[in-house]
Amino acid sequence: MKKNGNLIDAFKQTKYQVAGHGPRDIQVLKEALDDVDGQKESDMYGKGKIIEDFQEKMATYLGKENAVFFPSGTMSQQIALRIWCDTMRINKVAYHPLSHLEIHEEDGLKELHRIQTVLLADAGRLIQLEDVMYMEEEVACLLLELPQREIGGQLPDYETLESISAYCREKGIKLHLDGARIFEILPFYKKAAAELCSLFDSVYVSFYKGIGGVAGAILAGDTPFIEESKIWKRRYGGDLISLSPYIISADYYFNKRLGKMGQYYEEAQELAGLYNGCKGITTKPLVPVSNMFHVHFHIPKEKLETILISIYKETGIGLTSYVRETSEEACHYEVSLGDRYADVPKEELHKAFQMLDEGLRKIGY
Repeated sequence: MKKNGNLIDAFKQTKYQVAGHGPRDIQVLKEALDDVDGQKESDMYGKGKIIEDFQEKMATYLGKENAVFFPSGTMSQQIALRIWCDTMRINKVAYHPLSHLEIHEEDGLKELHRIQTVLLADAGRLIQLEDVMYMEEEVACLLLELPQREIGGQLPDYETLESISAYCREKGIKLHLDGARIFEILPFYKKAAAELCSLFDSVYVSFYKGIGGVAGAILAGDTPFIEESKIWKRRYGGDLISLSPYIISADYYFNKRLGKMGQYYEEAQELAGLYNGCKGITTKPLVPVSNMFHVHFHIPKEKLETILISIYKETGIGLTSYVRETSEEACHYEVSLGDRYADVPKEELHKAFQMLDEGLRKIGY
């Protein structure tokens, strides 16, 4: 713990930090509100022009009939799956073993809704058509997370998505998209959001990840589905008296950063190339398919932290603030690129990677 604390401290002292958009402090909201008329009417309990206009804007962008704004993605996805289970009269859903719902939500789907889950594919790979076709249990809905974050942000090819979508429609299985990072994957697929979303019956997107807003999510689908989700949103306590700070920041950063997703994607490929050029490092995926990837080291966590701290102090370049232990002899961390990468001096960045490579070679890894 002490060494990790030293890594965090050293990272905070760096002049240039490679990943993300910047600190998630009050400035994120302050910037979004800077040009907003103080007399602008807020939403109240899920109603009002500000929320309705944004919901309509996102429904159009995603190619769906309707959409509703939620304070959190966890809330929106549990509700989506509950609606599909009620609609199909089957209390089972299927998703990847490392789905957010399975590992980060304290079994909310199971405890709150008594919905059973079917885990598809091995934890280390993506769901394929064969996994869906050979399910032994009947499910109401299949959830696909694009990209699959916990295995490095991997993506299936578009033809696989089309085949899974067609199979689900043939068999009467609802298909839901966990598209928390949907904006970030569009450059890889070279598709408009509406075209990608047309493969799915319902879609969730986040506004604090790649977009960098304060918080909030959109759930989109056909009108009966969305009207039902609004009832569940009220039951969950999601109709705060006002969601306007979240909505304003979501809209502001959507407009500001949507057009940069291609840039982040290309920069991620460039950065991954630097990592893969070092001794004992492998990125997953080897070539990123979005702005994010995982970096795997064949070295104990404590030894890597020591190397990183020395790099931070000498170059002023911060690569990561944390390292997670994979085993006694391996570790990893996640990288998600945003606005900050473009400001990092390339000469200093290459020096940092030269030091990283030399440090790993010196200790024999």
